[in-house]
Amino acid sequence: MPSDTRKQRVVLETSRHTISGEVVLPLEGLKTRLSDLLNAEGLSFVSIIDAEIVPLEGGDAVRRDFVAVALEHVQIAYESA
Repeated sequence: MPSDTRKQRVVLETSRHTISGEVVLPLEGLKTRLSDLLNAEGLSFVSIIDAEIVPLEGGDAVRRDFVAVALEHVQIAYESA
């Protein structure tokens, strides 16, 4: 990972899943917040690394090294510790 970026733990909730993992954001300057990423012009997907996907209706969590989550399905998004 370049030294001018940082990983931020996030949680994205859709109507069917809770997806937690990390997004890569700039270390400083513009677009350093999750809200900046979610509102970026022309962005259709959010790239999540080291992801855990938990079905809301029950079932086992699934881990993936990478997932792309369609922004149109994200209902709630927040930074996690």
